[in-house]
Amino acid sequence: MFVPLFVTMDPLGILPFWVPFVGAIQPRRRRRVVYTALATGLVLGLAFLGLGRGIFLLLGITVSDFLVAGGVVLLAISLRDLLSSGSEAPPAPTELMAVVPIGTPLLVGPAAISMLILLTGLFSLWLVVLAFLANLLLAWLVFANSERIIGLFGKGGLQAVSKVSYLLLAAIAIQLIRRGLADFFPS
Repeated sequence: MFVPLFVTMDPLGILPFWVPFVGAIQPRRRRRVVYTALATGLVLGLAFLGLGRGIFLLLGITVSDFLVAGGVVLLAISLRDLLSSGSEAPPAPTELMAVVPIGTPLLVGPAAISMLILLTGLFSLWLVVLAFLANLLLAWLVFANSERIIGLFGKGGLQAVSKVSYLLLAAIAIQLIRRGLADFFPS
């Protein structure tokens, strides 16, 4: 159950979005941003572990609905950044950006939340929580070492990796939408 969560949370895949974001932030403030992003993911993940099925039931939402909605949001984010010319100045980094888009929907978003809910139907809750916490620890290690990665890639390399990553994010968004729609239109 660690591996499915690792694939859906994908802290290594978030790195191309994370590195340019934190590159403009002072190192002391960067630690706070790391903790803010991880705390956001932790709270959101635990909330959905405890209340997810009940919230979905109360609102009449299915996991498929959630996948489609989350996929549309991720697609909008990826297309906005993929199609931007790069000539406009990026927004000044704020700690709110550690919450959205890093903490959610990138780290703990529709795919991870859906996976958490599905895993609770297959395994005991404490095992799912343990796998979730292990993935957050791995994300912390990746984010905490992002300075080394900034030096390794350079600005041009990060821009190139970022554009490719947004294309991959668009593909993931389409996959989420497709998976959600498959339940509505079975073959």
